[in-house]
Amino acid sequence: MKKRLSRKETKEVIDILLRTYPDAKAELIFSNSFELLIATILSAQTTDVQVNKVTEKLFKEYKTPEDFLKLSEDELGEKIKSIGFYRNKSRNILATCRMLVEKYNSKVPDTIEELMKLPGVGRKTANVVISNAFGKAAIAVDTHVFRVSNRIGIASSDNVTDTEEQLMESIEENMWSKAHHLLIFHGRRICKARKPLCNECPLTEYCLYYKEITKDK
Repeated sequence: MKKRLSRKETKEVIDILLRTYPDAKAELIFSNSFELLIATILSAQTTDVQVNKVTEKLFKEYKTPEDFLKLSEDELGEKIKSIGFYRNKSRNILATCRMLVEKYNSKVPDTIEELMKLPGVGRKTANVVISNAFGKAAIAVDTHVFRVSNRIGIASSDNVTDTEEQLMESIEENMWSKAHHLLIFHGRRICKARKPLCNECPLTEYCLYYKEITKDK
């Protein structure tokens, strides 16, 4: 069985996903680049729904890096306690806010390289921020994008770095950011981690995973 779809097949998959999820977009709620940065740091290994519950209150009271720096790690930890790994996230958020104030005039940088210098910010978070806050072409590979793209066959890799590179090769650049949201929507609604709903999936004609599990039937 082939390992990856062609660029033409990939485009057809993206077109189907566009028709299936015309409203696909970021599900974290934010009103500026700083809020998105903080929300994305919080979202690691936590659902966007849970993050939105926390940030709804948090962002009303703390709107700038300076506002957050009025808190101790323990105080911020108490406010985000319902989110996984809240102690580490509290530490990273305050360290990031300190760096934003000291090195970036309290502004969120708009390049992947500068964003990745911030504590708690990896490539995925940096891609989310430059794509959704600054409108730059990027594909952030989170757990859904990684799983779905490798299942379908848009990518064929066991790590996120190679997956991102393969997605950038296979998908037209002007669709990178949208494709990120489409793959997340598909992963949350149909191509689920433990039990994908293949009988409801519009991609079975192309999906290499589906062809593999049904080849002997």
